[in-house]
Amino acid sequence: MQKNLLIGQSGGPTAAINATLAGVIQAGIDAEQIGTVYGAINGIKGVLNENFINLSEVFSCKDNIRLLKQTPSAYLGSCRYKLSKSTGDIENIVEILNKNNIGYFCYIGGNDSMDTVYKLKDACAQKGIKVMGVPKTIDNDLVGTDHCPGFGSAAKYIASTIAEITRDTQCYSIESVTIVEIMGRNAGWLTAASALARLTGTTAPDLIYLPEIPFDIDRFLTDVKEKIVERKNIVIAVSEGIKDTNGNYIADQSEIFKEDLFGHSQLGGVGKALETLVKDKYGIKVRSIELNTPQRCAAHISSKTDIEESFMIGAAAVKAALNGETGKMMCYKRVSDKPYKIDVTTMEIDSIANSEKKIPREYITKSGNDVTQELVDYIYPLIQGENEIMYKDGLPMHFIR
Repeated sequence: MQKNLLIGQSGGPTAAINATLAGVIQAGIDAEQIGTVYGAINGIKGVLNENFINLSEVFSCKDNIRLLKQTPSAYLGSCRYKLSKSTGDIENIVEILNKNNIGYFCYIGGNDSMDTVYKLKDACAQKGIKVMGVPKTIDNDLVGTDHCPGFGSAAKYIASTIAEITRDTQCYSIESVTIVEIMGRNAGWLTAASALARLTGTTAPDLIYLPEIPFDIDRFLTDVKEKIVERKNIVIAVSEGIKDTNGNYIADQSEIFKEDLFGHSQLGGVGKALETLVKDKYGIKVRSIELNTPQRCAAHISSKTDIEESFMIGAAAVKAALNGETGKMMCYKRVSDKPYKIDVTTMEIDSIANSEKKIPREYITKSGNDVTQELVDYIYPLIQGENEIMYKDGLPMHFIR
């Protein structure tokens, strides 16, 4: 007897999450054991509200799959909703899945989404429902997987943008400091990716500050002074999540500092705070730039490697569920660096949920204000390749629900 497949997307959008969705959809449509492929609108909230869309119908044309792969953000919509046992969420979800003959549920997302998979797995298992977590996060902070879908494209955008910013700053002869604020609450992978800008021949970023290393303001000001003497125009990459020696976010000084529903700090403003510090201390030209959402939605410069791997891991999630696996997350395993090669595996969600993968200390220089070549070598293959983007009227085409 055929069972239906339900897919949800959750958390922050990326340039690759729809490629993963496309992989799940295509594998679901192709599988004889699956009846209809449904999508939950706005993640787990859509499940609770029984707000589904028939994806088998929408994507009966393979051209739509191709277009979906190049569309940024979450086609099905997203949410940030923390499941609660006390409200009966889990029981309600299992009842809804049963009522709609859902035998397979794939949830695409980051840390908080894997917490959702973790909370659902036992109740779903009792009803024979296979639930699989499919990774997604530009932060690259999910444990168990070599890297996360979406990270490679974000890293490519950041490295390219840093290189372009550097060209802009170097055309003037006056002393200047440009501070680029990059996403990353507790893990600095995205900020570290800025180092790949050096592949274009520049020395920038001249300084890199990550949340893994306590941020010392006096040391920072000294670093700036020393670099200005060396190069006159410098570019600094700084994570939004840098903390002082007491573990307090530097961005806590910002008026917009607050927490989301999961208790995570919603950061922003650290670049402006550091801009004020440097300007007051040295009286030179300082500009701060917050890269903001383009880090996760710049699909026009996405990594071909990232998009292809994202599609592949989505399809693999369906195959794993059909083979009887459940309560697991799909993972990349790096088989070799030269040539770069990965396998797709699974890992128990218990070992992944509510954990964070941070940058190892050996990937950061002893001074704490730069990264090592080993880290550059790790990220390098993830940004390779350019996708053939379909355009209309001079702009990239998007598949919109």
